Amino acid sequence: MSTSPSSSPTTLNRSILALAVPALGSLIAEPLFLIVDAAMVGHLGVTPLAGLGIASAVLQTIVGLMVFLAYSTTPAVARRFGAGDPGRAVSVGIDGMWLALGLGGVLALGGSLLTPALVGAFGATDAVAEQARIYLGISMWGLPAMLVVFAATGLLRGMQDTVTPLWIAGLGFAGNALLNALFIYGFGWGIAGSAVGTVVAQWAMVGAYVVVIGRLARRHAASVRPRREGVSGSARSGGWLFVRTVSLRVALLATVAVATGLGTEELAGWQVAFTIFSAAAFALDALAIAAQALIGKALGAGDVPFAHRVLGRTLAWGAWFGVIVGGLIAALSGVMGLLFTGDAALAALIQPALLILALAQPICGIVFVLDGVLIGAGDVRYLAAAGVLTLAPFLPALALVAALAPAGAVGLAWLGAAFFGVYMLARLATLGVRVRGQAWAITGV
Repeated sequence: MSTSPSSSPTTLNRSILALAVPALGSLIAEPLFLIVDAAMVGHLGVTPLAGLGIASAVLQTIVGLMVFLAYSTTPAVARRFGAGDPGRAVSVGIDGMWLALGLGGVLALGGSLLTPALVGAFGATDAVAEQARIYLGISMWGLPAMLVVFAATGLLRGMQDTVTPLWIAGLGFAGNALLNALFIYGFGWGIAGSAVGTVVAQWAMVGAYVVVIGRLARRHAASVRPRREGVSGSARSGGWLFVRTVSLRVALLATVAVATGLGTEELAGWQVAFTIFSAAAFALDALAIAAQALIGKALGAGDVPFAHRVLGRTLAWGAWFGVIVGGLIAALSGVMGLLFTGDAALAALIQPALLILALAQPICGIVFVLDGVLIGAGDVRYLAAAGVLTLAPFLPALALVAALAPAGAVGLAWLGAAFFGVYMLARLATLGVRVRGQAWAITGV
């Protein structure tokens, strides 16, 4: 049984691009929400902007931990779609949306009650803390909407549609900008207006998804009511991906903690290097999303050879993209620091770490694709175990850097070697071993 009319390389390339390019656009939308908020709040003064920084750190942590809602929904839907049961596929995705709504409600209620404590943990001045409490307290009520958007996006990706999420994300971004301008400046609500505008835009995106998915449900005679077995299945799959996500967050936070111990300049330099790493990761995540959708569909249809072709092709694309991006980073490593800071001394401090990042880009490209392939295959237990296992060599490497505490460019280079080298190579080893066998390529629904 074949999942596509043609198995030619050209057709497969087009299938990957058709999913990856729109996915890239929708991935960029969430950072744009934060950029718009920061730009508009920044015009209110330094104190509101500092408050926004604290609130955003809390929100991004929560949202980052909940991204599994999209990644668990996509393969579940894609498998059933590939098996020729679109009605069941849509129903499973809707179950994921109900789970997201329930989790979001709990987080919104708990988060609103804990807002003072969460803000207080940062030790900011009273004025900054007050601004952070205002923004975070309001924004908590947008969490259910954001999580439903994650699950709905995963549903459509599983149905091989990444264009509709792009349109909804684009319209949501535009609406967010207009509402923020109206509420902040027109109504004079200050930082509260920014939070209200974002929350309204997030719920408007939910409304758009409800309309789109409601039509899908009617077309395929899918159930829109929550089903106990469907919601619990989504929760089990999402639970393993949550463990994986926590391991990633531990690695990131531990690295920032060590950078902080090295010094203020080293911490600023790490922020620049990691920002560049994150920017490159957006494109690779889009490729991984294409792999998720195509792998899930192929295995649902029982077409293991096609799944292996997707694996080989996306790995090749990831590696070559890493080579290209790595070359660009290396070529621009001497000026990137100037673009971010305008400080020649800081630019020189960052350059060795950027060169290490450049060398690691092909590895990063392969790792992100492998992650997407195994998510698409629903191999979530292994991903959770692998996530924890990769910390075993990485945390001691970080501890060594912290103990030696090398200063300046040398210290930042060693920190880069630990994260871009040790950590990414550990991920490559654990994920690469898995795809060399057949345990991940389980067919059916």
